[in-house]
Amino acid sequence: MKTFRWGMVACMLQAASALYAQQPDKSQEINLLLWEENLEQLAVDEDYSWEAELEELSRCLQEPVNLNTATREQLEQFPFLSDLQVENLLAYVYIHGQMQTVYELQLVEEMDKRTIELLLPFVCVRQTDKENRYPSLKKMLKYGRHEVLTRLDIPFYTRKGYEKNYLGTPSYHSLRYGFHYSDYLQLGLSAEKDAGEPMFGLHNAKGYDFYSFYFLVKNLGRLKALALGNYRLSFGQGLVLSTDFRLGKSFSLSTSEYRSGGVKKHSSTDEYNYFRGAAATVGILPSLDVSAFYSHRTLDATVEEGEIVSIAKTGLHRTQKEADKRNACALQLAGGNVTYEKNAFKVGATGIYYFFDRPYEPALRKYARYNLHGTRFYNLGIDYRLRLGRLSWTGEAATGTKGYALLNRLRYDFSQDYHALLIHRFYSSDYWAWFARSFGEGSTPQNENGWYLAVEATPFARWKLFSSLDFFSFPWWKYRISKPSQGIDFMFQATYTPQKNLSMYLNYRYKRKERDVTGTSGEVTLPIYHHRLRYRLTYMPGNFVLRTTADYNHFRQQDGGGYRFDRRQGYQFTQLCTYVCPRFPLSASLQGTYFHTDDYDSRVYASERGLLYTFYTPSFSGRGFRWSAYLRYDFRNWLMLIAKFGQTVYQDRDEISSGNDLIRSNRKTDLQIQLRLKF
Repeated sequence: MKTFRWGMVACMLQAASALYAQQPDKSQEINLLLWEENLEQLAVDEDYSWEAELEELSRCLQEPVNLNTATREQLEQFPFLSDLQVENLLAYVYIHGQMQTVYELQLVEEMDKRTIELLLPFVCVRQTDKENRYPSLKKMLKYGRHEVLTRLDIPFYTRKGYEKNYLGTPSYHSLRYGFHYSDYLQLGLSAEKDAGEPMFGLHNAKGYDFYSFYFLVKNLGRLKALALGNYRLSFGQGLVLSTDFRLGKSFSLSTSEYRSGGVKKHSSTDEYNYFRGAAATVGILPSLDVSAFYSHRTLDATVEEGEIVSIAKTGLHRTQKEADKRNACALQLAGGNVTYEKNAFKVGATGIYYFFDRPYEPALRKYARYNLHGTRFYNLGIDYRLRLGRLSWTGEAATGTKGYALLNRLRYDFSQDYHALLIHRFYSSDYWAWFARSFGEGSTPQNENGWYLAVEATPFARWKLFSSLDFFSFPWWKYRISKPSQGIDFMFQATYTPQKNLSMYLNYRYKRKERDVTGTSGEVTLPIYHHRLRYRLTYMPGNFVLRTTADYNHFRQQDGGGYRFDRRQGYQFTQLCTYVCPRFPLSASLQGTYFHTDDYDSRVYASERGLLYTFYTPSFSGRGFRWSAYLRYDFRNWLMLIAKFGQTVYQDRDEISSGNDLIRSNRKTDLQIQLRLKF
């Protein structure tokens, strides 16, 4: 199969570019630029921190998976491997014995050159008869790896909130420590202070504003995973339970597919998407796993007259008002999962029961009429997967305290060069599932019905084509849509690679939805039309990597009478230049962006090189430019230093943002510094 499998691979290669050991490698810079486009697209559509995924996958580069002892779960973490390829790889080792070299991958059925190129950085071949024996504690402590990572962000501007409302300093700081021995043992501590939060004072008398501890043991006999402290969970297709990232609609087939992750550690500084307590997975039989978990944690909330009226998810405690919401309520959860998987068949059942320590009664505006409220809730789901040759069927059916949800995926691989995927989802308007995240137009699996069709083709050696069409509808009102509505989302991309160091692509996205006409108080709802066009060229001469990006957006909506269109447009040009020193452990990047948009609806996005385990995709509206400089130095294999300086200048305004975040200037300048020690 010669398809580019994007999505999660972008996370892997973002981590790859940040984790070479002694000297920066241009090939890793190339991989980063090649794969980050769809991570950028996912960042546009979802407000999610990728920190945990980037860290987890970066370890696969430092400690590659041994193909001779790899489990199905280890291979399934690589989304560019199809279910059929995973099965064929496991069967090859079982039938022919241990591999002698990674190049035996060419002998595995359905394994094509492009997939092998993607897989090679993350795997190895080692001959051993003792790989499956659990190491002793003495050995793990002796040969385990320690990592200390600290980050400091310094803003060269002052927000209005610091005049009288913000309680702390304007700098951001985080500190993380981690220890691991392969996959067997992982533990660590994370601490964070957001900009504007006090440190060693007021409500943070103990230092940082947020602390996170995790402990994870894996593959200890029948005990496949044991997590204590903060952890994450994901089962099935996410209709019942998922705190992992969700791959959504993008210019790739693989980003629409998902394989659950089970029990994982929570090592990032994300202050909302995690559980706190204990979780374990036990292999009862070779094909049967049983998981159980319990969580008790506090949440930031607004409480009025003994009832929770809103949940705060930002983790910010900069003002006294925000500090008063801190740990205002408690949420407990208990549940489990049973999964049977053998060869091409898999079936699982997930159940959870959760409750607040006081009633949750948010203001249910008419568009939120069917949203979750109350004190005690439950969800139950059945997930399944069946593969018949080149055809695979995956899905989940779930219900809960109210409502139900269904998701089904059919994928057919016509050949290594042609693939098709069909997804149907129906999420009732009253489906209550606090921890659910899955495929869809909306951010949660609720109030949505849709059909999604995507195809990928490699008709010629240097050409790759992708196209998708999504028909969706909302049975009940949505935010800014005061009636049941429907829409269309069409995507197309053509990628051309004339030579190894030169590639380009052109993509187009058209979305039609309905929205209330401004000023009509919801009495008039008409379609909106959004067109997005992007061209990107990547050229890699010598030790340089050059990337040019041009975006154009066109947004229009009919007026209240339905006779005229309100048209708005935006565009941006971005140039990136990266240089990797061939004989010195130094890499540098310089990027500049010019943007011009009519308003927020026609806003544009431009991804930037981020710090370790981060990915930065700011949005711009108005007129101005943005530039950033990135410098990384690696001393041997134990010290890494990154410095990033960035500035945004608006040419159509004298102030940036509003409220407490108001900056009384047209410039916004930041310096970020990151230091890592490994021993």
